[in-house]
Amino acid sequence: MALKGKKRTAPAAPAPSKKRKLQANSKPRTGTTQSKKGKERAADRGYIEVPGNHGDIENSDLSEEDAGLLEEFGDGAGFLNTLDRKGISTSKKETERLKRLNKPVRKPNVHDDLPSIDSHDEDEEAWSSGIDDGSDTISHEDDLNSDVEMSYERVPRKVQESREAKTDRHIQGLPIKSADGRIHSTGLKVAAPPSSDEEGSDTDESAEEQEMPVEVNRIDDVATGARFGRPAVIDVVGNKSRTARIQGAKDQIASICQEIIAEPENSLGLLRRLHTFSLDKITSPSHPEPVLNNIVIRKLATLSQLAVFKDIIPGYRIRALTDKEKAEKVSQMVARTREWEQGFVLVYQNYLRSLETELKAKSELAEVALKCICTLATEVTHFNFRTNLITCIVARLSKKSWDEASNLCMNTLISIFREDQTGTPSLEAVQLLNRMIKERHFNVHPEVLTCLLHLRLKTELNIRASDSKVDKNIQSKGKAAARRAKGKPTGQPHLSKKAQKVLKERKEIEREMRDAEAEVDKEERANTHTETLKLLFVLYFRILKHPRPTPLLPAALRGISKFAHLINIDFFKDLMQVLKDLILRDAPEENPSDDSEPFGVDATTAIRHRLLCIVTAFELLSGQGEALNIDLTDFVNHLYAIILPVSISMQVDAPPPSAFVSKFGTSKPPSIADMLFRALNIVFSPRSSGNTAIHWRSAAFGKRLLIASLNWPPSSALRALEFVESLVAKDPKLEALLSTEDRRVDGIYLPDVDDPQLCHPFGTSFWELSLLQQHHYDSRVRDAARSLSNYTRS
Repeated sequence: MALKGKKRTAPAAPAPSKKRKLQANSKPRTGTTQSKKGKERAADRGYIEVPGNHGDIENSDLSEEDAGLLEEFGDGAGFLNTLDRKGISTSKKETERLKRLNKPVRKPNVHDDLPSIDSHDEDEEAWSSGIDDGSDTISHEDDLNSDVEMSYERVPRKVQESREAKTDRHIQGLPIKSADGRIHSTGLKVAAPPSSDEEGSDTDESAEEQEMPVEVNRIDDVATGARFGRPAVIDVVGNKSRTARIQGAKDQIASICQEIIAEPENSLGLLRRLHTFSLDKITSPSHPEPVLNNIVIRKLATLSQLAVFKDIIPGYRIRALTDKEKAEKVSQMVARTREWEQGFVLVYQNYLRSLETELKAKSELAEVALKCICTLATEVTHFNFRTNLITCIVARLSKKSWDEASNLCMNTLISIFREDQTGTPSLEAVQLLNRMIKERHFNVHPEVLTCLLHLRLKTELNIRASDSKVDKNIQSKGKAAARRAKGKPTGQPHLSKKAQKVLKERKEIEREMRDAEAEVDKEERANTHTETLKLLFVLYFRILKHPRPTPLLPAALRGISKFAHLINIDFFKDLMQVLKDLILRDAPEENPSDDSEPFGVDATTAIRHRLLCIVTAFELLSGQGEALNIDLTDFVNHLYAIILPVSISMQVDAPPPSAFVSKFGTSKPPSIADMLFRALNIVFSPRSSGNTAIHWRSAAFGKRLLIASLNWPPSSALRALEFVESLVAKDPKLEALLSTEDRRVDGIYLPDVDDPQLCHPFGTSFWELSLLQQHHYDSRVRDAARSLSNYTRS
């Protein structure tokens, strides 16, 4: 208690256990010397001793519990005493050095003159000498014992061996068997001196070794060589037997086509090989001399390529890749697809070029080539080189003659027009036809223009872009901004720059989606059809305004009458004047001259042209032309004047001769009678003449039609009687002409006057009815005339 105020001194703290171990076990290191610059790194040492007291358990720092366990179970850890302490303490760097030092050297082949490949089997550290610059512990003896260059020393010297082989030319001779059956040795014999070719240098041998693979590659060319168990194309075509030659080509062409259709993506080489069979002269790297091909084999190969291309051509158009797309990094599948597409387009282009060459050369394959071109233009209109196909077809139609090939080309163009969904192929065809006819100065066959009547313009040009709202004129940004500034409503809302950028990106995405879905844009199709219609009417108007009559005039007039509702109303007056001039030009002259024009036409053709002009004029004004106040009296008078010339025509019911044989079952061109009654129906229809027609015009036309029916065949006479009966039913005043007793004192009937208003039709009667019902040879005409004579209004 006395020592309570004093603090007890704390005992001295023992050193840390780790420090105690180091102090107790500190011994001088052996095997390595310390670096002069400082403490040596552990990685640079040759040996690193294992820490411990080498089995002295008593002096160790183990606890009593650990020492008891070691004494009890120490026998189980006795294998640790047998371990190699030096091997365990060897550093990693020393281990690698010893491994390289004791590594066995592979013995090279004596006959192999290539350098040793031992150095290529090691990693990058094997190229160094194994001496570290930062370590001085490795002795000079290690440098002397290094076998880094041993592999090069053990390589045999090929130069000495080759010299010895050149000097020692003795070889063992063949043994000889004597008559008694014993075999005698002939000993050594001197071999023949080597030739100049064998004494070539090593560079020559290496050059020959480099040339061999090239020669093999030439022989194994897929397009011409023997590949995949098939003989070479040269061997098949060059067979002396014609039967064997054709049969071998048939078998190989059939197998090639089967493999191509089974796997088109990996068959570009087979496509080139198939194209080789269609060539006129076949060559190969191994056979540079051309071999003539058989015409039968060429036809088979050409038609086989057609069948294959029809099956494997994709349903989309392949375009050339841009530089940006080529620089992009794509997946392996996309790269493979692009490579196949580009290669396929080249093969297809070569095929089309060969077809065009045969067609222009008018060779034995010209007919087959034309059929292939027409088939491809019809079946794969969407694919590449469509314009080239249509160009070949249009060029074939530029001749003035007509044959089976012309029928094939015409049917192909009609098929393209009828199956066109976008309007682009039709536009290209009309452009090419327009240019061809202009360059030929209208000296083409008249049937060429008949294909234009099948254009899908009459029902699809005036479609709306939207089915839910009416088309409106889109205001410009400036007008919209001005109206917005005045507080007026606009169809375009105000958009910020950010919103405009987003809208532009959205429209781009929508356009790409439409392209991917392959849907036809109605607005784009309407624009395309508008351009087609412009070119069409330019062609028609150029034919109408030609100073001399051309055989293309009837087809042009038929086209104008069919597409009359699509003509701009501003052109109607000029067009009507052109039609009047055509009627007057084709009208017969009172004093014809003896000198006939080289482009003159006969009377029947002139009548047909005049009727076509009249019908076209009435068709123009029967639709949207009703809004115009245009007097058609001149055309009505021309129609009245043409009835008598038509009555003496021998081909009034016969359609015009047509050389074209259509496979679509289209209607034939109208006859003279058809055009005449078509014009009469338009003139006297309620829409054109009002609710009531002029009575003197109806009487004059009825009287002249009955006069003409006396000479017409029964079919035309029946149509005339039916038309006159309809006139009488519309106008009660015409009933007076059915009776021979009623008279009007307003003049004498003048049948030779070609003006219906000045001929005084009420000064006569329909006395032709009595002749028809008494003396006509057809009973139907007699019954119709009797019915009209006894007409009574109900």
